[in-house]
Amino acid sequence: MKRIPRLDLAARAGIRGKPYPRKTGCQSHLGDIAVEDFLHNMEWVLPLRSDWATPIADGFTALGYTTFFLIFLPIGYWLWDRAIFTRLAVLIAISAVVNGWFKDFWQDARPDPKYWLDGRIEGSPGRPSGHAQIAVAMWLWLAYEIRKNWAWAAAIFIAAGVCFSRLYLGVHDVDDILVGIAFGLASIGLFMLLLGPSFDWWRRLPVWVHLTVILALVPALWAIWPPEGPAGSSFFGHIAVLFLLFGWVTGQTLDYRLAPERGPRAEAWRQIV
Repeated sequence: MKRIPRLDLAARAGIRGKPYPRKTGCQSHLGDIAVEDFLHNMEWVLPLRSDWATPIADGFTALGYTTFFLIFLPIGYWLWDRAIFTRLAVLIAISAVVNGWFKDFWQDARPDPKYWLDGRIEGSPGRPSGHAQIAVAMWLWLAYEIRKNWAWAAAIFIAAGVCFSRLYLGVHDVDDILVGIAFGLASIGLFMLLLGPSFDWWRRLPVWVHLTVILALVPALWAIWPPEGPAGSSFFGHIAVLFLLFGWVTGQTLDYRLAPERGPRAEAWRQIV
């Protein structure tokens, strides 16, 4: 699925001072061009960039990379709530695999590299934005678990910051971000369904069954994963998420057997230290 090149779009749409073509019966066509320009043109980002704004965007975008998850999830598990962060780890794993499948299926081109301020995405397709999808799913779910107004405000602020950072850094266009947001919200809906009473039978199964299913997903996904496209395949990178989930479930099971009940938490400042 190829997009109309951005610069050609700009010329066709008549931006940069050129008038729109005046042809009878072309209003629908011009409307389509305007929508395409809104979704894919990145020229509007350039005037927003500055020496002080770029580090802020880098900070928000770092919240969507693997290093952050490998630090944040264990800290939350050990210092906050084991059950909440186990659910969060499962949600992130599901979102990541779904995101990888659709990226490889669509093979949607990213914006022109001349706009990029983040070189870590070389060879990865654009739609849907993984940062946007996982940020929306992760932070809104965490707010749902906390059920406090301040948590919702913080979650929306962080998710919006991550989404906008990808636009600011020029590595995603509006189309990628909007689809990522939609997928993130859909991930939450799916996860709420999985946690509902209809799946109580699954939670009553022995842990070894859960672990077996996680491992069985590897060949199952291999069978249905989209064929390698111009940007390559992210299959092995996303399958690593399943092995991480396998290790998480194993460790959590041992943790609950050795310490079924958590003792009282230390003061907040001691936990931070």
